[in-house]
Amino acid sequence: QVQLVESGGGLVQAGGSLRLSCAASGRTISSYAMGWFRQAPGKEREFVAAIRRSGINTYYADSVKGRFTVSRDNAKNTVYLQMNNLKPEDTAVYYCAATLRMSGFTDVQIYDYWGQGTQVTVSS
Repeated sequence: QVQLVESGGGLVQAGGSLRLSCAASGRTISSYAMGWFRQAPGKEREFVAAIRRSGINTYYADSVKGRFTVSRDNAKNTVYLQMNNLKPEDTAVYYCAATLRMSGFTDVQIYDYWGQGTQVTVSS
């Protein structure tokens, strides 16, 4: 079992930055690809970013490309999402997730473990 706990959310003005963290426990995440998803009220959960086990390859939704950066520190068992130039449409609950799969990272169905989420609110 892997337990994931997100932190770092909050209220920020448009154009601001936040750094989300996802701390894992129970098992090392070095064997898992990690994803970030978000869900706004009334909308489906959507893919934001993912990072392979090694941390070399990263993937992003078009809506966040160039603004968000996903990274990981396997020694600290933690994954990060640096969010810059935030927009009101980025407002959502952000979740991290872990998967043993090696492809299909945009699909919520492939993830084995999920955190409880952290709220990000961007004011205009």
